[in-house]
Amino acid sequence: MRPLGTPYSPSAIRVMLLGAGELGKEVVIALQRLGVETIAVDSRPNAPGHQVAHHARTVDMSDPDALRALILAERPDVVVPEIEAIATAALVALEAEGVVRVIPTARATRLTMDREGIRRLAAETLGLPTSPYRFCDSLAELTAAIDGTDDGGAGIGYPCVIKPVMSSSGKGQSKIDGPADVPAAWDHAMAGGRTKRGRVIVEAFVDFDYEITQLTVRASGTGGEVETHFCEPIGHRQVGGDYVESWQPHAMPAAARLRAQEIARAVTENLGGQGVFGVELFVRGEQVWFNEVSPRPHDTGMVTMVTQGQNEFELHARAILGLPVDTTLRTPGASAVIYGGVDAPAIVFDGVDDALRVPNSDLRLFGKVESFTKRRMGVALVHDVDVDYARAQARLVARRVKPRKA
Repeated sequence: MRPLGTPYSPSAIRVMLLGAGELGKEVVIALQRLGVETIAVDSRPNAPGHQVAHHARTVDMSDPDALRALILAERPDVVVPEIEAIATAALVALEAEGVVRVIPTARATRLTMDREGIRRLAAETLGLPTSPYRFCDSLAELTAAIDGTDDGGAGIGYPCVIKPVMSSSGKGQSKIDGPADVPAAWDHAMAGGRTKRGRVIVEAFVDFDYEITQLTVRASGTGGEVETHFCEPIGHRQVGGDYVESWQPHAMPAAARLRAQEIARAVTENLGGQGVFGVELFVRGEQVWFNEVSPRPHDTGMVTMVTQGQNEFELHARAILGLPVDTTLRTPGASAVIYGGVDAPAIVFDGVDDALRVPNSDLRLFGKVESFTKRRMGVALVHDVDVDYARAQARLVARRVKPRKA
């Protein structure tokens, strides 16, 4: 990367964010603090990242022609995908043509937007431990895969988890316990997928003790070589596949902690490039299974805004720019989601003053224009030497914030 310049000048480094939600917004802020000129792109106008970027663009990023035209018109130095619903083939072509650098790479973006691509890479190419799985293109195939009547060997069995191959934030995901649940799970997956492609992954349910996010950072070392850094493990609780609280650090046996880092290193080194990766892992005792990976800051990693000297967004920005990173934990802490609570085109937040009276607390209200009952509209953050206490306090902060129709 060439020397840092100043925005709106020929010396500016221009970075385009594809996705301008709450995570993209924080990456924009981190980049701007380093003098980078930012272009925030989203499919919805007035997205959170639009509100803080130097330039705001509204484009259907799943349209390859529209995405290509935008990148050719703006000519950013770097494109940073922050969501999964992107025409990745266009990014692969533009990177191959030398038009733009994609973070971490266009290949990584393409593989990780599709659960089939990343699962086959992890299990079949890298030989990493995962839950047993099958891919299915119809309700009949799904039933056969679970029952073992599809010539694929032993069936997945019950309980099992069904997900669209293309979805995010738990959309379309179901855990089912018996044959009567299969049709509804198939319909739920079809409704929750990002595309009309009727394909799902069905996984045997892993009886894990807990799930962690292993934030993994690939950044330039002192000699210019790429080095791998690990943040302290982040524990999290999900409801319907969507994160509702997270905490850092999550206590783990030394052997499990080392295995988690080994798995994260194997996946991220294969994907290549530089930046933050959110590697999701299941843990039982000293056993660790790979689940998924996002080649970008992770929603559960919002807790790092209160726990680390350099949060995950600052780490991502520094890694993108070839700058040194520091993943040191400053203090234990926790995060809790603040939901909209109502369906409304605009809301106000009561109780913010009471929420911030909780010791060691902070808030992020994302600035999303439209609220839905279960839409994530903010996050509560608390640091404390006791993780369990920080979790309870973060939940208290979140409860004290009362969104209502404007």
